[in-house]
Amino acid sequence: MKLLRRKEGPSLDARVDALLEAASLGEGRLSEQAVSAARAVAERAGARRGLSVDHTVAALAGATGSGKSSLFNALAGDEVAAVGVTRPTTSTAQAVLWDGEGAGPLLDWLDIPQRHSARSHADAGTPDMSGLVLLDLPDHDSIRLSHRLEVDRLVELVDLLVWVVDPQKYADAALHERYLRPLAAHRGVMLVVLNQVDRLPAQAVDRCLGDLRHLLDGDGLTDVPVLAVSARTGQGMDDLRKLLNDRVAQRTAWSARLAADVTTAAAHLTTAGPAAPGPEPVASGGVLTQGRAEPVGEGVTPQPAGEGKRLEVAGRALTGALCAAAGVPVVVEAVAKGHRHRAVVATGWPVTRWVRRFRPDPLRRLRIGVAPTTKPELPARAKQDDKPVRVSVPGGDAGRAAAPERAPGGIVGRTSVPAASVVQRAQVETAIRDVGEVAASGLPGPWAASVRHAARSHARELADAVDRVVATTSAGATKRPRWWRAVNVLQWLVFAAMLAGVVWLGILFAVDYLRLPEPPVPTAGEVPWPTVLLLGGVAAGVLIALLSRLTAWAGGARRARRTAKALRTAIDQVGAELVLEPVKAELETYDRFTDALTRARA
Repeated sequence: MKLLRRKEGPSLDARVDALLEAASLGEGRLSEQAVSAARAVAERAGARRGLSVDHTVAALAGATGSGKSSLFNALAGDEVAAVGVTRPTTSTAQAVLWDGEGAGPLLDWLDIPQRHSARSHADAGTPDMSGLVLLDLPDHDSIRLSHRLEVDRLVELVDLLVWVVDPQKYADAALHERYLRPLAAHRGVMLVVLNQVDRLPAQAVDRCLGDLRHLLDGDGLTDVPVLAVSARTGQGMDDLRKLLNDRVAQRTAWSARLAADVTTAAAHLTTAGPAAPGPEPVASGGVLTQGRAEPVGEGVTPQPAGEGKRLEVAGRALTGALCAAAGVPVVVEAVAKGHRHRAVVATGWPVTRWVRRFRPDPLRRLRIGVAPTTKPELPARAKQDDKPVRVSVPGGDAGRAAAPERAPGGIVGRTSVPAASVVQRAQVETAIRDVGEVAASGLPGPWAASVRHAARSHARELADAVDRVVATTSAGATKRPRWWRAVNVLQWLVFAAMLAGVVWLGILFAVDYLRLPEPPVPTAGEVPWPTVLLLGGVAAGVLIALLSRLTAWAGGARRARRTAKALRTAIDQVGAELVLEPVKAELETYDRFTDALTRARA
């Protein structure tokens, strides 16, 4: 069965669903009390709509001595409730039903075991009030706690609230501050009855009604009807019966009550404080700033349009801090030097290139592009569960996690980039905090705290993720250009020609030394070919090596620039995935929360 649809807004079904959605989105972010209260309202709405909607449950509530039971008996037409001088008289709620067929499950849900049928009036002018279920509640200011708790329970469940006051206690602060003022949103399902007016002169009655009206207006109950009655003499009882009959005949009090409950629960969510603080996601000592509870939706200044650009700027600053802490400048310099070093080894003059091998390779020193041959020794606990172990590496507040390394084709081996300094780690933490602060600006306290928490939620994973990105991205910098192989082949051909010249000259020297007949020697102009091969091979080899070195310098610079760009892009993606995306997801959750609240309060 669908709830009634209000013409001026969404249906009650839609509002209850929106309230549940807002409560779910606020779980873990807002106080558990507010979230639980919203869920309880949704559960009550579901339970109430499944019961008789042809009956309206009205409750007579009031303070000790206000004459609730007398009024209850007068409306019922019989001495149903006990009336006496001893206080409190009413200990448990009881019900009187006008045409109560089908109201049993409803009273079972209300947990009202004492049920009576109202006496029918022979007077044709008296409203029959068919469908009314009238409850007589204990005193809300009873000295017995069980009585007060029973009142509080039923005040949350009934469809129509009839507050009974007397000339002596109508201004009681307990009534106004504990019930009337908090229930201002329920003014559409509320009546106020000034009982025992027979004890006052007519002029005093008017003054009491005027004063009571003024108090109710101050409580936000401007539209609540106020009636002056006397249960003893019957004064004003016909007006009260007519008013109750009109409310019952409309058959909408139950839905109006639930709508007011939804509005109140949504209002409580707007001003709810933060959830109970949990453990911090970072070990560096940052304390999650808990803001005060501020309204959500109405009364909250929305985020300026420029916040998105400010968040982008904060993201770029985070990328720069991560690059510095991850040793990107060191890696880029090593890429340029490593390219030149390997170019000399691959294209240098074969006579001298072997000397270069004694110099350390800058990339190998950082373990970039080097496939690990053995698995690093891990503590026993890490071997058992294969979980990361904390080690000190750059870019993290408490170090990175050492994980098993694998050969190419799997995970690239971990780098040996120098550890980040204290200043660099502080810059990373500041950049993460700035992202959270920029994103949280303009949000209510609990949601601002949640956004800041989201910015730091993956802080422990940043260092390890950045190091792996550096290792994988920089591995491409070790690729050998094709021209190295061609130049290497050319160098060995030139070296072979030089070696041929050396051997040829050696043979000629041996022949001359042994005084043998001198063989004919071809010449290139005036210079013998053996000499041409020797000197030409030396000159060509050295020249090719010099040209290759110049080309390698230019290539190293280009490769360093490409590597720097690739590293910054990859680290930017890591920062976006582990910092910016959780923040944006939290902001989207807040937008959905405010939208759900708007629909719930419509």
